[in-house]
Amino acid sequence: MRKGVGLGAFDRRTLTSQQYASHGSNLRASHLDSLTTQLTVFQSLLHQFSLTHAKDIRSNPTFRAEFARMCNAIGVDPLAGSNIRKEGGSGGGGGEGSFWAQMLGGSVNDFYFELAVRVVEVCRATRGVNGGLLGVEECRQHIAKGRGLGGEMEVSNDDVLRAVKSLSPLGSGFTIVDIGRKQMIRSVPKELNTDQSTVLEAIQVLGYVTVSMLQLNLNWDRARAQTVIEDLMADSLVWVDMQASEIEYWSPVGMQDSGV
Repeated sequence: MRKGVGLGAFDRRTLTSQQYASHGSNLRASHLDSLTTQLTVFQSLLHQFSLTHAKDIRSNPTFRAEFARMCNAIGVDPLAGSNIRKEGGSGGGGGEGSFWAQMLGGSVNDFYFELAVRVVEVCRATRGVNGGLLGVEECRQHIAKGRGLGGEMEVSNDDVLRAVKSLSPLGSGFTIVDIGRKQMIRSVPKELNTDQSTVLEAIQVLGYVTVSMLQLNLNWDRARAQTVIEDLMADSLVWVDMQASEIEYWSPVGMQDSGV
């Protein structure tokens, strides 16, 4: 007759499971320590790199974009936590700066915060013309024509996008919105509804729209088309041309693009 499994077999099985669990924990701890050491070394090299190439980071937009992508790859955002100081550091005017500013060198933070100030200035200066909706490329062109940021400096669209991102913790209402194929900076807290976005996208493609064009192409009734147009006019997002046989509605951004 076959003998049953004794209590000793259960004890051995329990002991084996505990050994496997212990070995797994040791492996995880060892891997974590190794990854932590590698990350610390990489961050140290990144810090040294930022100090050595600070001039290139400020003056070369392609170099700057690659550096920012390298930071993001290891979870280092030079724009995040700029008001978080090292433990034990004073929150007053001790001159220690933020944690990331110390690790990456202040020039990276300073560049984007100075650029963010210029973005705010440009958006406010043009708000009466575009209703608070400015193309990223148009903003970059305004900045390039204006006074330099810390001397002569070439700014890319990627720089402008990162500068707008740095404003989000302030609750400033500056956000990036996609309208058609264009990225726009919205500097007013009001959200565009679906109909308004559709009309602005149509203007981007066609150059201008009329009420009858909206009725024909979008299958809208006249009241709906007229209401959307009036809402956009109230926010200065479209301009009116009354010289044609039917009133035409143009986007200020589209007119700038076409050189009108």
